Amino acid sequence: MEKAKPSRKDQILQALAHMLEHNPGERITTARLAQEVGVSEAALYRHFPSKAKMFEGLIGFIEESLFTRISLIMNEEAQGLVACQRILTLLILFCEKNPGLTRILTGDALNGETDRLRTRIVQLFERLETQLRQILRDAEIHEGLRTNLTHNATANLMLAAAEGRISQFVRSRFRRRPSENWDDQWHTLSQVVFREPALARRRISAVN
Repeated sequence: MEKAKPSRKDQILQALAHMLEHNPGERITTARLAQEVGVSEAALYRHFPSKAKMFEGLIGFIEESLFTRISLIMNEEAQGLVACQRILTLLILFCEKNPGLTRILTGDALNGETDRLRTRIVQLFERLETQLRQILRDAEIHEGLRTNLTHNATANLMLAAAEGRISQFVRSRFRRRPSENWDDQWHTLSQVVFREPALARRRISAVN
């Protein structure tokens, strides 16, 4: 069957993501975006009242993509250690496959934009950390899986490790893949974070 043609709104968002990927370090103007889409600036504003709304559309896509998958992981994965790894690996691989969107997640693409956008990103990462913290609490209750630090500090440390890989990806202009050596790094990190080394030795393959 023939694929449905993307709506004009989707075309605009796809073009913005493409420009963020292929113009690292540059601020995207609506004039250049309109040229990329092949429409006038007035046509852009018929679909989005401002550039901030375009960024919000991409942030909404990121949130839906990540948290839909995270909900599935939390529902189907009984082992807390594995659930944490799968969530962090999901984040890393999503960024690797979507370099332009990764610039939004790191804030690199939001310089000069409204504070509301940065607040959305802060809230997104806070939500990720909350999910990890909840997994750790449940794992201690149901599995006896204990951490060397508090649940808050442990969740923050694990997320910080993934965020560091993502920041390096953007800083290297997408040459340094965030998934490179991640499985080995997680293995080492988990041995430090959790009190039960035998559990930390468990390895899982990367999220598809």
